[in-house]
Amino acid sequence: MTTMTDTSPREFKMPDVGEGLTEAEILKWYVQPGDTVTDGQVVCEVETAKAAVELPIPYDGVVRALHFPEGTTVDVGTSIIAVDVAGGAPASAPASAPAATAAPAEAAAPARPAAKPEPVAKKPERKPVLVGYGVAESSTKRRPRKGVPAAAVPAEDTLYAATAIQGVQGELNGHGHAAGGQRPLAKPPVRKLAKDLGVDLATITPSGPDGVITREDVHAAVAPPKAPEPMVEAPSAPAAPAVAPAPVASYDGARETRIPVKGVRKATAAAMVGSAFTAPHVTEFVTVDVTRTMKLVEELKQDKELAGLRVNPLLLIAKALLVAIRRHPDINASWDEAAQEIVVKHYVNLGIAAATPRGLIVPNIKDAHAKTLPQLAESLGELVSTAKEGRTSPAAMQGGTVTITNVGVFGIDTGTPILNPGESAILAVGSIKPQPWVHKGKVKPRQVTTLALSFDHRLVDGELGSKVLADVAAILEQPKRLITWA
Repeated sequence: MTTMTDTSPREFKMPDVGEGLTEAEILKWYVQPGDTVTDGQVVCEVETAKAAVELPIPYDGVVRALHFPEGTTVDVGTSIIAVDVAGGAPASAPASAPAATAAPAEAAAPARPAAKPEPVAKKPERKPVLVGYGVAESSTKRRPRKGVPAAAVPAEDTLYAATAIQGVQGELNGHGHAAGGQRPLAKPPVRKLAKDLGVDLATITPSGPDGVITREDVHAAVAPPKAPEPMVEAPSAPAAPAVAPAPVASYDGARETRIPVKGVRKATAAAMVGSAFTAPHVTEFVTVDVTRTMKLVEELKQDKELAGLRVNPLLLIAKALLVAIRRHPDINASWDEAAQEIVVKHYVNLGIAAATPRGLIVPNIKDAHAKTLPQLAESLGELVSTAKEGRTSPAAMQGGTVTITNVGVFGIDTGTPILNPGESAILAVGSIKPQPWVHKGKVKPRQVTTLALSFDHRLVDGELGSKVLADVAAILEQPKRLITWA
């Protein structure tokens, strides 16, 4: 007595690699159909709304198909790659598909002597291997296709049925088109949108990959047509010849360029809009002589304890802010709208705004308040280098409590920064450059910068914000206060 095995490929679905993310863009495939993969091998790199992440495959086998090309944005839970698992997986059906197709004819035939049924291997429980990955075991039966007898469709769930539940509608062939071409391909949210707007999907020309109808296609189908221009009678007198418009300068012959808003840029835009219109922002400014701080930076570069570490003005500015927060802990808080409470944090996860090719991100240094100066320098160096390489993890951008943005590296004197969502303060540092300054009663060239502190006026009043900003400025003017105040 033998147990049948299922030769269907294993479908690896797009996992939720962050907290509640709904989609990710496939940046690069590291494998191609026919390649052998092993459990834990990275098969692709994806970009979420927070960071670029590499995805490992959770089983051994041979790649059968890549369902989406590079550059495609895929919903979480949608299958992205099919892998033929070595040796096959235990089947959940006692008969193959052809046997199931012949079921109606056998049912009509005279009854045969009952035979002892062969044991059916129990479908193994599937364990999630990634955050957000894994299909819950279910007894839900697959819905028969139209025009096919119910007995012709296996009652048990299959991997392809699970894929259909995640958003791929209709039976798919090897090219991703609907079998028989009877049902337009569209994801469940798109079908619901079409139903709500009263649009027949059969009348829409799809623009998505492999003939899939997108939300944009549905909206375009209900967009009001352009009104015809009104008829204008010809003037009785000859009209003056039209003057050709002056040529407009363009780049490489193109009049405009459209850049899709997605990934990090899309998330940043939504977060900034939400922050700007949720938290009442107040920004205060102070201009300070940082000559002594710049001299201390040069001395610290020669310190053996800091050898090989990134030592720059940002390091001492970060330390100054941490000391100011220790003196005024109420600035390190957040507003809990649901509970109507102010949550004061007794730890500082210091965010550093970083410009990357994918957009602005704000990774943070966990428990920065507890780090020594060498430890803080090491953490800053790792944070910056990781961000430049595009390898910042989603976890590194979560849980921040206060942020520094260094606009001075772009030659900017100051600005009015917008709060990182969930935080109550953000410090902007302007460019440091020689300026005439009154020092010891005489006008001398000194190294000067302007600091700007934005804060949430719901929980930070003018007095608290002013004290924090004044402390940071005082420390940068007299860095020995790092010792006396700490």
